[in-house]
Amino acid sequence: MTIKQVAEILGAEIAQNEFEDTKLTGAYTSDLLSDVMANAHDGGALITIQAHKNTVAVASLVNITVIVVCNSRPLPEDMLEAAKNEGIAVIRTRENQFTVSGKLYMALNIDSCNTE
Repeated sequence: MTIKQVAEILGAEIAQNEFEDTKLTGAYTSDLLSDVMANAHDGGALITIQAHKNTVAVASLVNITVIVVCNSRPLPEDMLEAAKNEGIAVIRTRENQFTVSGKLYMALNIDSCNTE
């Protein structure tokens, strides 16, 4: 499943669209950026409410390809600019982290079953 497919499944807005539409390897949900650094996986999505430039820095450090910002949080311009510079997609949804995590879990597992 690609980043654009994730946005479509979530009914999410693509707020930073200068990225390579790569296939996701998984997802990680956290608001604690040190936790993300320790546990998120390469090529995955970060599901969070942390909408600031530091989120992009951490995502870049662990090679996250898309940041999913929940609860319709405002997206600061410096965050979007940093994401653009790093080639990281930023999508925003009105749904909460629990709902987004469940939807992505199901979609990624169905997608992996279809490709095996």
